[in-house]
Amino acid sequence: MPRSMTAFARQTLDFTWGSVSCELRSVNHRFLEPHFKLPETIRDIEMVLRDIARKKLSRGKIDCSIQIAFNNTEGTVNADLELAKRYISIAEQLATQISEPAQISPLEIMRWPGVLKDQNIESESLHKGAIETFKVAVVDLLEGRMREGEKLAIMIEQRLEGIERQTEVVRQHLPEILAHQRARLMEKIANMEVQLDEERLEQEMVIIANRADVDEELDRLEAHISEIRQVLKSSDSIGRRLDFLMQELNREANTLGSKSIAGVTTQASVELKVLIEQMREQIQNIE
Repeated sequence: MPRSMTAFARQTLDFTWGSVSCELRSVNHRFLEPHFKLPETIRDIEMVLRDIARKKLSRGKIDCSIQIAFNNTEGTVNADLELAKRYISIAEQLATQISEPAQISPLEIMRWPGVLKDQNIESESLHKGAIETFKVAVVDLLEGRMREGEKLAIMIEQRLEGIERQTEVVRQHLPEILAHQRARLMEKIANMEVQLDEERLEQEMVIIANRADVDEELDRLEAHISEIRQVLKSSDSIGRRLDFLMQELNREANTLGSKSIAGVTTQASVELKVLIEQMREQIQNIE
């Protein structure tokens, strides 16, 4: 079953020291491209989160935002004064290089990475809580992708049925088209008052039939339809495979149009291209 690359998930887990909220937004992308917005207290686990994402997801641009809320207790905010002093020293040194005084406000210092610490809570507890919450959010995201993928599969199947109807129309009308071409050729010969032996006439009809023969294109269209249905049953990442099959379908539809000698085949070619393009647009969202 296909999975969409478009989905949203939000999960919040409670712990003894507070809670962790994780929000995931996913849109289509050629590759897997995760972006993380993390508090400084858990910045160290970004690579761990990336590894989790790579094991669960194959494609898509993923925006992840994690927030930590601590229980209301006294002394919930602490400052790393030693780190702040080092920041100030570096800022003053830089200021001397540009002959400008270092104008640093306390509020600005508080915004520098690592200066403020939310609580004297072990980093291991924070990391475990964030990782657990992220895993739950990823599962929720996958479920959303599956639900969206089921809808896309239904839409694709409807378009495939439309393509089958068009191929059947062309097959049904081929004998009629060739008979009409034979009648037109006979009429032209009669108008020109030219005698043409039966063998030459048959040769001309063979040439016309070869030019109008689209059985091969119709067979390939049906083969591609069968392959698409088989691919849709796969649990793997199938977006690129489906995109390739859309190119093949479009190729056959173009050939069908170039061989057309009647309005019915021209119209069928146009309808096929519309159906294929509708599928292709939605397949861009499939993982």
